[in-house]
Amino acid sequence: MICLTNVFWMRPIGREASLYKAISDNRIKCTACARYCQLKEGQTGLCGVRGVINGKLYLYVYGRIIASHVDPIEKKPVVHYMPGTRVFSIATNGCNWLCQYCQNFDISQRRRVEGIEVTPVEVVKQTLRYGSEGIAYTYNEPTIFMEFAHDVGIEARRHGLFNIFVTNGYWTPESVKMASEFLDAATVDFKGNGEVNFVRKYIGIPDVEPVFQTLLEIREKTRIHIEITDLVVPEIGDDLNAARRLAKWIYDNLGPDVPIHFLRFHPDYKLMHLSWTPTETLEAHWRVAKEEGLNYVYLGNVPGHPYESTYCPGCGEIVVKRYGFDILEWRLIKDNRCPNCGYRIAIIGAPPRSINKDRFIPVEWEF
Repeated sequence: MICLTNVFWMRPIGREASLYKAISDNRIKCTACARYCQLKEGQTGLCGVRGVINGKLYLYVYGRIIASHVDPIEKKPVVHYMPGTRVFSIATNGCNWLCQYCQNFDISQRRRVEGIEVTPVEVVKQTLRYGSEGIAYTYNEPTIFMEFAHDVGIEARRHGLFNIFVTNGYWTPESVKMASEFLDAATVDFKGNGEVNFVRKYIGIPDVEPVFQTLLEIREKTRIHIEITDLVVPEIGDDLNAARRLAKWIYDNLGPDVPIHFLRFHPDYKLMHLSWTPTETLEAHWRVAKEEGLNYVYLGNVPGHPYESTYCPGCGEIVVKRYGFDILEWRLIKDNRCPNCGYRIAIIGAPPRSINKDRFIPVEWEF
C-alpha cells in the first residue's frame, strides 16, 4: 500500500453529498452510515470527511485518494469471487469506527483531508494501466465516501471492471441502495465476534445490529457477493460462544455457502500489549463454524495452514489449494465442480492464466 501523505491539505468544499436529508432545527442528517450524524452548519461528522456548508452536506474527500496499491483479491480477503485476479485498491482518509487495533490508523483515524486529487475517470485509467481486473475500496471504511466510490464504480463497469468493498457493514438502507448500482462483492468484517462489550469498548459503536441489517438488505435487494471476516482478538474478543452465535446467524439468514474467514490478530495501534492470536484459538473458531453447518470456513493471516484451502462440502477433498494469497492448485472442473464427486463449489469465476505473477505492484500515478 502506498500512503500518499503530505501531498494535499486544506479544508476543501469537495462535492455535495447525496446521502443526507434536512431535518428540523437547521440540522442535516447524514444517511451514509448507521451513526446517522445530525449536524449543524459548520459541523463535521465523526468520520471527519462529511460536513455541512451553507446548509448542505459535503463529502470533503470526493476525489481525494490518500492510498493506492495493486493487490491480489485474496488479500481483501475475497476467495470465492474472481479468484486469482488483481484489484486496484484505493482509500481516502477518515472512518466511522474507532477501532483501537486498526492497522491503517494513520489513514482511518486521520481527521485532515489529504491526498492527491483525481477524477473517477483517472482512477479507472490507473486500474487499467496496471492490468487490474477490478477496484477495491479498502484500507478505510468506503461507506463514508460512498458517492465518490459510486462514481468510480459506474465508470469502472463501463470498462468491464468489477468493484469490491472491504467494509465494516455499518451501512444504511440508503447506502445499500446506492451500492447496488455498482458494487459486485463485499467483505463484511465482524470484529471480536461482534460481542457487544467488545464493540462498545474497542470500536466505539453501541452494537452490531446495523451490520446484521445491512447483510439482510444486501441479500434481499441486491446481487452483491458477500464474504464474512471476523478478526479474532485474543483475551478480549475470542469468545467461542459468540463465534457460534455469529456462525448460526450466518447459516440461518445468509445460507451455508457464504464464506467466513477467521483472521489472526497482530498487535497494532492502541493494543500493542496484546499477543498474536494463537493458532489453536483460530482452529477452535473454525470447528465451531463447521459445527453450525457453514460449508466454507477459512483461517487468515496464517500462511501455510491447511484451513486456507477450499474443501469440497460433498466429499471433503481439497479442491483449491492456497498458500497465503496464492493459489497453488486449482482442481475444479467444468462449472467449478469437484472432480471427485461432482459437487458444485460456490465460487464465482476461475483464476486467469497469469495467476500468482506480479500481483503486488506499487503504484505511481500518471495523469
